[in-house]
Amino acid sequence: MDVLSSRILLRPTDLERTRAFYRDVLGLGVYREFGPAEAPGTVFFVGNGLLEVSGRADAAASTSLALWMQVRDVAVEYARVVSAGAVSRREPRVEPWGLIEAHIADPDGVLIHLVQIPEGHPLRRDQR
Repeated sequence: MDVLSSRILLRPTDLERTRAFYRDVLGLGVYREFGPAEAPGTVFFVGNGLLEVSGRADAAASTSLALWMQVRDVAVEYARVVSAGAVSRREPRVEPWGLIEAHIADPDGVLIHLVQIPEGHPLRRDQR
């Protein structure tokens, strides 16, 4: 398979609330908006990937779905987004595998892992 582009698609129960969460609470940059002016879809930059929030779902996303977002400083970002209204699922801590992680949730309960790779961690030395 020759994949030229990809993105994660989220179909929220409340489009505007979820768009506002990713745009205003998390502060993700907008790649593009599309569709009708009264209910546009939005594609956000998430590091080297894209996240599309569009359409509508009748029920919240499966609990098996999670987003992984690497940040420079988990403690700072966690405090910022929780004070801006993100739901905290778990405060920052060092995992057994050496990464620093905190968990928050979007308005539909989609789990978001905020991850920091500390200095000296093997992922910082992997040059693949």
